Amino acid sequence: MFNFKPKLNALWKAAILLLLLQAPATYGQAPRSASAERGSQIAKDGFRNENDVREKLNKWQDDNDARVWLGSLGHDPTSVVAVRAFKPHGQKSDVVVEVTAADGSTYRHGISIKLVSGAAGFNQVDKRWLRQYVRMWDMPAEMVRSLRLFLGEDLPVGKSRRSDRMFLTELGKEEQLRVVEFFTRNKGRVAADLLRGEGDDKADFLMVIWRTGRESRSKIVPIESAIAFYSEGNVEVTRNGNLRIGRITMQRKGGDGGRETAKQLQFKINPVLLFSAD
Repeated sequence: MFNFKPKLNALWKAAILLLLLQAPATYGQAPRSASAERGSQIAKDGFRNENDVREKLNKWQDDNDARVWLGSLGHDPTSVVAVRAFKPHGQKSDVVVEVTAADGSTYRHGISIKLVSGAAGFNQVDKRWLRQYVRMWDMPAEMVRSLRLFLGEDLPVGKSRRSDRMFLTELGKEEQLRVVEFFTRNKGRVAADLLRGEGDDKADFLMVIWRTGRESRSKIVPIESAIAFYSEGNVEVTRNGNLRIGRITMQRKGGDGGRETAKQLQFKINPVLLFSAD
């Protein structure tokens, strides 16, 4: 007896493909209104890295996601004549976008991109040697001594659960208070330096891409909004001995097979939280 099921399945697949090809195209639609810059959309093809964002922006005329992103950057895609996206070197921005409008005006935007694949995934926003942060933020000498113990630049003084460093919870109460008070006073400045950076290619926008399976949800907000969001909240020592600065976590980098770079100071955020921001 012959089995006709494979042939029927093939016919159904062909019919569905034909219907999809005849469906109206969505490219060229205007982006959502002003709320689009705080909205999100689905990119069906997913993302591997920042190169995919640059590629999509450079093909903005045929890419609906890129046209929505241009709307989030403050541009009406119907009034845009050219877009050039490229990677800067050694700057806070992962992508720099140059947009040319119909009237000949050119606009330049730096975008910091955070790609995550889990709702609880943390993402590094900055890491450096302590001495570099000391210069950036004019840290007082007494607090620097405490952070040297925290990072393992100096060996522990007194009781510690590790022989090579101390946690903030293992420092004296006055030392902990000194660290908390410094970052409370300088919270806005710290958040701005970590998220926006400085120079010609500083970040003007923060873009979060949340990859879930084969789909990716994205959101773009002005960097000032991101700074305000992630600096919101108290400064406090956590139970595991790190520091929470609003929604930013400060910790010792660690890892690196015990190399000296493990002693760097690292700051992290959870980018997915941005999807819950107003």
